[in-house]
Amino acid sequence: MENIKIERYNDAIQEELSKILMTEVKDEAIHFVTITGCDLSSDLSYCKVYFTVLDPEKKDSTLQALNKAKGFLRTELSQRIEIRHTPELRFVYDESIAYGEHMDKILSQVKEEENERKDSSK
Repeated sequence: MENIKIERYNDAIQEELSKILMTEVKDEAIHFVTITGCDLSSDLSYCKVYFTVLDPEKKDSTLQALNKAKGFLRTELSQRIEIRHTPELRFVYDESIAYGEHMDKILSQVKEEENERKDSSK
């Protein structure tokens, strides 16, 4: 039962943060941030917010901008989500997309090599 509640909060926080970042935040460095997931602690006091950006070179500057806007984002969340204590937000760059792209390249190379072996054996 507790896990279902946390999952609902995770989804709500992710959705609301995405909306806030798109519409409310004035810092241009944060407008093209994608929130990929949230991980709320079991005591609901901390929330890891996973994000990604289109340009991986801007991840450090985006992280700094998100940390600067942390107070504003937390205040907005408290007004939009019904929760006793709004969790402290901790932003983490999501490496899973880059990892997925890396794995995709490796699989493509393996497939090309396999096709070349088939062609050379004929």
